[in-house]
Amino acid sequence: MSTPASPPTAAILVIGNEILSGRTQDANSGWLAARLAEIGIPVREIRVIPDNEAVIVEAVNALRAQARYVFTTGGIGPTHDDITSASIAAAFGVRLLRHPEAERRLRAHYQAVGSAINAARLRMAEIPEGATLIDNPVSVAPGFRLDNVHVLAGVPSIMRAMWDSLRPGLIGGPPVRSLSVTAFVREGDMAAGLGALQNAHPGVDIGSYPFMTDGRIGASIVVRGTDETLVALVGDKVADLLRALGADPEITPGA
Repeated sequence: MSTPASPPTAAILVIGNEILSGRTQDANSGWLAARLAEIGIPVREIRVIPDNEAVIVEAVNALRAQARYVFTTGGIGPTHDDITSASIAAAFGVRLLRHPEAERRLRAHYQAVGSAINAARLRMAEIPEGATLIDNPVSVAPGFRLDNVHVLAGVPSIMRAMWDSLRPGLIGGPPVRSLSVTAFVREGDMAAGLGALQNAHPGVDIGSYPFMTDGRIGASIVVRGTDETLVALVGDKVADLLRALGADPEITPGA
């Protein structure tokens, strides 16, 4: 596998016109990013792109050069607009071939459920040359891995089952730790202090996320990093900052 130097990073490519049109909400990228963080593979970029071969090829080639792991979701079903497999083959400059094991699984599955195998269903056995299959225990039609690109289904339950299949083969780093400090303080009042804390502690990421509850404005300050002790230290400093502004902050680990 051609990969950049450690630490490991990931990129997620969400493919589908239905996401861009607003018809379907993306339920995959956030879930996948959280699972990757748990095993020490932070996601550095998420893109949402249409079912367009040229766009998919450009995005896949850009992301696979930047991240150790790339995950795509969507576009590997049996219909005319499911073009992800062919687009991945084009990105790598390889042929799209009928995979014997994928075909065997599909034929056995549809025979078992009493449905006819047809040309549309056999499209799901067309895999880029050189790729290895990712098991699909839900609906059988496999995903696949080619170099550092992992191609998964768009249906969330199937994508998550595929994740369980591929997870043991991923090599991560220290898991990402996080905590949130929540208080009814306006962002403008704490911005300077938060900026100073971020500059003083580049080993963590500090993010501010405002909210409104019962007409009151507040914010959740999230501290993330791989050093659990440093995350806790900075979380305490954020809480001290908010107390100095007259708030009563609540610290929630893992949030």
